[in-house]
Amino acid sequence: MSRRQIVFVTCFLGIVSILLPVFSGHVSTAQQPEKTIRVGIIGLDTSHVIAFTRILNDPNPAEDVAGCRVVAAYPKGSPDIASSVSRVPGYTQQIQQMGVRIVDSIEQLVAEVDAVLLETNDGRPHLEQAVPVLRARRPMFVDKPVAGTLADAVALYQLAAKYDTPVFSSSSLRYLEGAQQARQGQWGKVVGCDTYSPCSLEPTHPDLFWYGIHGVEALFSVMGTGCRSVSRTHSPGTDVVVGLWEGGRVGVFRGIRQGKSGYGGTVYAEKEIVPLGPYPGYRPLVVEIVKFFRTGQAPVAAQETLEIYAFMEAADESKRRGGEPVSIQEVMERAAREAQHRIAAVDR
Repeated sequence: MSRRQIVFVTCFLGIVSILLPVFSGHVSTAQQPEKTIRVGIIGLDTSHVIAFTRILNDPNPAEDVAGCRVVAAYPKGSPDIASSVSRVPGYTQQIQQMGVRIVDSIEQLVAEVDAVLLETNDGRPHLEQAVPVLRARRPMFVDKPVAGTLADAVALYQLAAKYDTPVFSSSSLRYLEGAQQARQGQWGKVVGCDTYSPCSLEPTHPDLFWYGIHGVEALFSVMGTGCRSVSRTHSPGTDVVVGLWEGGRVGVFRGIRQGKSGYGGTVYAEKEIVPLGPYPGYRPLVVEIVKFFRTGQAPVAAQETLEIYAFMEAADESKRRGGEPVSIQEVMERAAREAQHRIAAVDR
């Protein structure tokens, strides 16, 4: 073959390699930018909405949060908790300055977005607010608390299963570095864990739902599921809640309302005794939310989230019984019965 023929054949093959995907109706997805996930927010009464939106709507986002942008928000949240209601005007103004449009209803919101952040600080409206999202099958992150009662939390996850809609809930405390390392078995089998966090009370919610959830979430992040019973010691400034896990493992949460406060704890493992922390801020949680919106796969199973809320409900029941141990099974069975009535009320 002459030099001229070789050049011709080489050029011809090069042109064919470029045009073949077009002729076949296929273009490499690697050459196409991913579609931006349009995110909507329900509830503008928590600082989380500002923190999350700053990360997601950054003009130059990091790769692990790129392609996911908050575009719309429905501001109404709590009807009667003053600390929440008073925040809505200010947070509404701030989020509008980040390019987010305010809409008049949740139905309008879900029609315009691909995924939802349910951020209302008050857990009581969550179940009703979630129903239009679940029916529209929009992946939904539900911020703490999942609901105002364990029964509502059970109902929300049952409706998510009915409508085949992925749901994810977590406190940012799940992503303490030590908690994740312990979960992955870095120090061998976990035999116990103590955690602590602020634990301010809100009369409209079970005691630990409002703020103690942070420390309880960290506890379950390390211990996993399998808690069997819960007992609680309560005083005006402190709560100490002890959970007995299967296999005799013990997990302890200390809720702080007096003196120096903060977030942290200790992991007791086969190979090491390791402090949890430091607190990583919101970014690791937002990274997991973005993964969830991209894949539809929740990083925390419904069973674990519901067991966290059963732990907190059992702690309230133990307080009512003067500190007696209360089984997780007991509170879950009662909540499951009540959940059917709640579903009938909201899913009409």
